[in-house]
Amino acid sequence: MVLRGLENVLREADEYFMGTSRIQKTARELAARLRAANVDFAIAGALALNVHGVVRMTEDVDVLITRDGLRRFKDTWLGRGYVEIRPGGKPIRNTETLVKIDFLVTGDYPGDGLPKPVSFPVPAAAAVETDDYPVLSLPRLVELKLASGMTAKDRLRDLDDVMRLVRSRHLPRELQDELDPYVREKFLELWQLAVAPEPEY
Repeated sequence: MVLRGLENVLREADEYFMGTSRIQKTARELAARLRAANVDFAIAGALALNVHGVVRMTEDVDVLITRDGLRRFKDTWLGRGYVEIRPGGKPIRNTETLVKIDFLVTGDYPGDGLPKPVSFPVPAAAAVETDDYPVLSLPRLVELKLASGMTAKDRLRDLDDVMRLVRSRHLPRELQDELDPYVREKFLELWQLAVAPEPEY
């Protein structure tokens, strides 16, 4: 039983790194349906991180969307391959792949959800196109991850993601100029840690 479980985990990991997992399938199907409905959106979270050069597995799909776009999507697709995880809530689940979809709504706040200078932006102003779907631009992804990790104790991985982006993309210190002042000090702190030479033992 344990061996079968491990085999499933390894298979899913292999599919994920090949871009053929149920996570990516869910994101591509969702993107096609949102585009068909002329709903602006941007893929966020780990899938956006992957596009920008840091590959990290995830169990769900994060999507930036406006409140009106979310309403229109739910009006059309709930009961047709998607169900709400809780009545009236933002998260839904793809009934075929069983993957959870978290909607990040324009105007809401990352991290602890409390008001702060950084909020989820309008998708059209924060996205870059890829072959599969629009994703958050690098500055907006970094900005939101910083605001999230700074304010939610259970989101420290977001700060690690920023450090990994700095290393893998060789992000310049000057990226701070494209970020909201609220997160610039934290970006510089993480940037200095990320570019520091490895200690010699």
